[in-house]
Formats: sequence, structure tokens, C-alpha cells
Amino acid sequence: MAAFNFNKLVIFGVGLIGGSLARALRERAGLAGEVVGVGRSVKTIERALELGVIDSAASLDDDIALGKALAGADFVLLAAPVAQTEPLLTRIAPFLDASTVVTDAGSTKSDVVAAARAALGAKVAQFVPGHPIAGRESSGVDAALPDLYVGRNVVLCPLAENPAQAVERVEAMWLATGASVHRMSEAQHDRVFAAVSHLPHVASFALVEQILEAPDATLKFSFAAGGFRDFTRIAASSPEMWRDVCIANRAALLAELDAYTTVLARFRAAIDASDGAALEQAFARSRVARTEWQERGGAKPGETPAK
Repeated sequence: MAAFNFNKLVIFGVGLIGGSLARALRERAGLAGEVVGVGRSVKTIERALELGVIDSAASLDDDIALGKALAGADFVLLAAPVAQTEPLLTRIAPFLDASTVVTDAGSTKSDVVAAARAALGAKVAQFVPGHPIAGRESSGVDAALPDLYVGRNVVLCPLAENPAQAVERVEAMWLATGASVHRMSEAQHDRVFAAVSHLPHVASFALVEQILEAPDATLKFSFAAGGFRDFTRIAASSPEMWRDVCIANRAALLAELDAYTTVLARFRAAIDASDGAALEQAFARSRVARTEWQERGGAKPGETPAK
């Protein structure tokens, strides 16, 4: 694969994900292409300019500025909540050059592919669905890091309409950030991440909600320590983002929730029956599986799980 380069990258949503891509390409890969940030929040865009993450900015609501921003762009990255995918693509479709490749960073893919087909029509061949598996507890452009993607996975879900060169160029872009790139179908992607990302976030939010609703919530929170901190750390994630993810990946997530509920019911029955052997066997299996995953290069302590 040829080394990656670009003339103009337009990022919609210059926060942690989009900002880290810009910084990685500029600071880690040493590329000098122009980076344009587009958004509705003047404060966010001004901060990205102040930090040097982007070279110029445009308002999403300004036709002239948006057209200028997209003119001659090699790449467009949508780094916004998945529910915004179709409105964003509808907005930019009239301004896209035929050679511009569009990709995204959404945590769900089946809904994103449907949105792209609805919004782009014949131009859908220019859209290569993607998902960088990276995150931090902090958000916003101030949290952007040039090394955020080093050693992380990026999933691409190419469409039948995508030219091979377009997919390869998006792959090359992520490889330039230090990431490892994988390909799978959008359906397989959503099943996998419902299990290893979306369900853990729902479970984390649910535990905090359960304690919050208890009459002695303040007392319980005052004694919460390492175990609670580790399990609920991802409940500090964006409520807007995870609302959209849950709804977008509804079918796959419900299947995982049902399977998880079945396991919880089995554990409950064993606890109710004082069946220590059953509990120990299940816990031992989980411990071995988790240890093997860690040894294969699973998330390091303190990292945020897949988004």
C-alpha cells in the first residue's frame, strides 16, 4: 500500500476523535495537508484553531463557507454522534467533489450505511464506513492526542459500491495514525460491538442508576472504592452519544442484553441455592478468558473500552 498523503481533510466534529486524527496526521505522520474544521459551535471551532488542531474553520449553516471548505477536499471525516449522520451527509452532498472520499467514526454501522444510502444516493460510492476503536474519559478538542490511535483497532465496513482505491486510501489514513485496520460487514460489526462495547456501557450506567435510586444512595457512594470505580468508569461517557448508540444498534443490543440477563439469572439462582461450586466454576472460566484476552493485548489498565 502506498504511503498516505492528503491535500485537504475536512472534519465535521473537531473533538476527541476528529481532533486526534488531525493531530496524528500532522504531528505523528508529519503530513502538511490542510485541515478544515466544520461545526455549529463557534466556541469549539475557535478552540481548535487556537490549539492549532485545524488550519481553518467553517460554519455548517453557511452555504458559501461550507462549499469553500469542501472544494478540493481529499477526505471528509464525520466525527459526530451517529444520529447526526444522515443530516450531515444530506447537508454536504451538494458540495462534494467527485474525487472526495467520505468516512465516519460512528460506533454503529448498519444505521450509518442506511443513512448514507438515503442521503447520498448515487454518491454513496464515495462513502467508506469506519469506526476507530479508541477513546478517553475526557472529551472535546482539548483531550485530542496525536498518539490516541497507536496500537488501536479501526474497523472499516466497505460498501459494494466503494472503489477499491477509496477503501485503500481510508485504510492508509488510519495506518498513518499507528492504528491496525480490519474489515468486516456492518452487520457483523454491530453484533460484535453490541457485546464488547455497547452492553458494558449500558451495564455501567445501570449500576450507577440502581445505586442512585436507593434510599441510602449517599451512604453507598461514600463507601464506593476500586471495584465500583473500575466498573463504572465508562458511565462518565457522553449521555448523548450512548443514547444514540443504544437506539441505533437496538436489535443487536437487545439480543446481548437478553443473553446477559440469562447469565445473571443463572448466577442469582446459584447464589440463592448457596451453590458455591457453580459460582466458582463460572467465575474461574471468566477469569481465564479475561486473562487470556489481556495477554493477547487487551485494553491496558485505565484505558477506556471500545467506543
